[in-house]
Amino acid sequence: MESWLLWLIIAAVLGTAELMTATLDLLLLAVAALAAAGVAGLGLPTGLQLLAFAVTAGAMITLVRPVARRHLRSHPQLRTGVAALIGREAVVLTPCGRDPGRVKIGGEEWSARSYDPDLLIPAGTRVDVFAIEGATALVHPQEDPWPN
Repeated sequence: MESWLLWLIIAAVLGTAELMTATLDLLLLAVAALAAAGVAGLGLPTGLQLLAFAVTAGAMITLVRPVARRHLRSHPQLRTGVAALIGREAVVLTPCGRDPGRVKIGGEEWSARSYDPDLLIPAGTRVDVFAIEGATALVHPQEDPWPN
């Protein structure tokens, strides 16, 4: 049997085993076996084939594996509940200051106070939600990007 064909069989077995285990390690070894199959396909001796397998496997495990694992383990930050409201835009329905007023956040009406207790925010003002305390949103007027 040709040595390149043997390396392809080894790569296929490792790839199939990777599908069953989903560890990523066997896939990296399958890629190394493919590299050795390429070297064997060039007609180079068995020693160089083994060297190509070892060097490729070492490089894949030390360089690719940590990056791939980091990407597989990282999850996007999904904010739910009241945490998802922080940073959203709202419209003041009734004036907010030290005493609570009402705001509309994404179609829902919330009790709200001004984040700065000395500031009275009039109705109709667009505000940002800075925090949620219980069932009350703490809001602050948006900065006008184009002042008059």
